[in-house]
Amino acid sequence: MPARELLDPVSVARLTNLQLKARALVEGFLTGLHQSPYRGFSVEFSQHRPYMPGDSLKHLDYKVLGRTGRYYIKQFAEETNLKAFLLMDHSASMGYGSGEVTKLDYACALAAAMALLLLKQRDAVGLVTFADAVTGVLAPKSATGWLQPLAAHLQHLQPSGGTAVSSALFDIAERVTRRGLVVLFSDLFDDPEATLAGLRALRHIGHDVIVFQILDPLEVSFAFRRDSRFQDLETRQVISTRPWHIRDAYRDEMRRFVDQYRLRCRERMIDYHMFTTDVSYGMALFEFLDRRRRLM
Repeated sequence: MPARELLDPVSVARLTNLQLKARALVEGFLTGLHQSPYRGFSVEFSQHRPYMPGDSLKHLDYKVLGRTGRYYIKQFAEETNLKAFLLMDHSASMGYGSGEVTKLDYACALAAAMALLLLKQRDAVGLVTFADAVTGVLAPKSATGWLQPLAAHLQHLQPSGGTAVSSALFDIAERVTRRGLVVLFSDLFDDPEATLAGLRALRHIGHDVIVFQILDPLEVSFAFRRDSRFQDLETRQVISTRPWHIRDAYRDEMRRFVDQYRLRCRERMIDYHMFTTDVSYGMALFEFLDRRRRLM
């Protein structure tokens, strides 16, 4: 399919292979988009040593060359690529979709594209899946072929169970004490205070934290036009109502819910983004990468 046709969620959803989705998104849309916003944590300068044939010129100290005319390489006490964990919420509420794309479909496609971006620059990527508890952990790897098992794991996720975002966040905070990148994909339908406490714990350790809140457009607009019965996908509670009677109050409450995450994340220097599943994957990635690049 032409790259431009892969920008809308419905077109991408027709690709059954998640690895192919990721490659189509990244290679078809982001090729040549400057450099990645992620950079590995290297590094404390240690000493100089004379240049040897075969050394990478990116470590050549041009200031020393300009002063002395001699070629010296900068050495660092430690050099390591970024270690990233993708946290995927597959609770029952993530299975909702008013169109052809569920929130889980959308989140998995974004996660696979994110993994490919990181692997292309040789960063290590791991995956943690959770609902009301952590359901799976794939340790970070940076091998070129690692996208295939990551994508396969995401491909087979099924929405089920309740939501306990904070438990997954605290679990990662305990497992990973060395700073890295943590990317959360969730609708965040959980206690905001508990979730924000988990995000703060990750920031306290020094992790770079990114939150993708994925919502269905009808969850935001509540633009239902007939008498309706709503069933909670996690508790199975059923409510019957005339949507237009409560629409304004619902929208106000949803606005407060989203704003709470947006503002509180900003206070803690957590990179927060909210996308609805009718926004193209390409636009979501472009907006995220452009904002990250401007903040670097």
